[in-house]
Amino acid sequence: MADFIPLSVPNFGPREAELAGQAITSGWVSTSGARVAEFEQAIAAYLGMPRAVAANSGSSALHLAAMAAGIRPGDEVLVPTLTFIAAVNPLTRYVGAEPVFIGCDDTLCIDPDAVEDFCANRCTLRGGRLYNNRTGAHVAALEAVHVFGAMADIPRLSDIARRYGLVFIEDATEALGTRYTAGPLAGRCAGTMGDLGCYSFNGNKIVTTGAGGMLVSNHDDWAGHAKHLSTQAKADELQFVHDEVGYNYRMTNVQASLGLAQLARLEEFIAVKKARYDRYRAALDGVRGLRILPFDEENTRPNYWFFSLYLKNSGLDRDTVIRALQAQDIQTRPVWALVHEQADYPKNEAYALDKARDYRANIVNLPCSTNLSEADCDRVIRAVLAL
Repeated sequence: MADFIPLSVPNFGPREAELAGQAITSGWVSTSGARVAEFEQAIAAYLGMPRAVAANSGSSALHLAAMAAGIRPGDEVLVPTLTFIAAVNPLTRYVGAEPVFIGCDDTLCIDPDAVEDFCANRCTLRGGRLYNNRTGAHVAALEAVHVFGAMADIPRLSDIARRYGLVFIEDATEALGTRYTAGPLAGRCAGTMGDLGCYSFNGNKIVTTGAGGMLVSNHDDWAGHAKHLSTQAKADELQFVHDEVGYNYRMTNVQASLGLAQLARLEEFIAVKKARYDRYRAALDGVRGLRILPFDEENTRPNYWFFSLYLKNSGLDRDTVIRALQAQDIQTRPVWALVHEQADYPKNEAYALDKARDYRANIVNLPCSTNLSEADCDRVIRAVLAL
């Protein structure tokens, strides 16, 4: 029987084991070890940011971002519907705000045309603040998620946010290493161009600490406030005095040790991801109506986190494909269920949904681990071509 091919799993080596082992034998296994600060500094240096704030998950980092940005109960936040629900909950329900859902463009990221239309035609700008004409609520923020490592349209989205007085938050939880290579933003990394940016080190991410996250900000006081909130808002550590409601959101020393070793391999991981993506694309794109959705390789260097097989014109059904490959011990998955249809979110406004619905119905994500061998990649290709 052939070995199981997982969708996306960690790629740990001797250096990860060495650094994690050092943290364990030192006894500094919780949030107080020196490696947390080292990892924060290493991420900040990689991203070209003045500082970074470690957290215990990407969701925690987003919650810290919402609080640092001052998003309040009753505010509204423009968010994508084609994303994981953890991109929406921390910026809205965690802080008592309401989402307004926006569809995607062909990058799978939030559609700037739809964002512009909502702000210009469904809202009113008064005194530098945007108000929803239907609900009367203050529209406080805009979130862009860099889906599957593809860069959202930052120039347009940041311009919209500036003109309408919106806090601009980048969810780069899937996009560590994605950066612009052309234009005025050349060299800038996903997550570093908005007011706040957040990253995830979950087990399926390109760099993983098992669980973990990171926040960066172009407002030093916001980053400082986020760090304060992440450590239980201690105003006096010796006397256990707390000056606001804080959270136990810090990363552990063991996790940070894994992160330092993983970060040193990030460019190696991206090279492997690109090689496997190119292999899938050469073998499958355009065959019997199949497509491998492209990344923008002209203006950006994506991190190629997830690969999307698009089935719309192939005559194949998403769930049938997933089941058929699972029967051959090949793990795949659909893109997320649209967030505006989940939990209690159907009561919220949602706009420009056609492309999001189409991609939801027709995408299958193929195995993309950084330790996926060429032979296993070819096995996946043969299995798809045999459908």
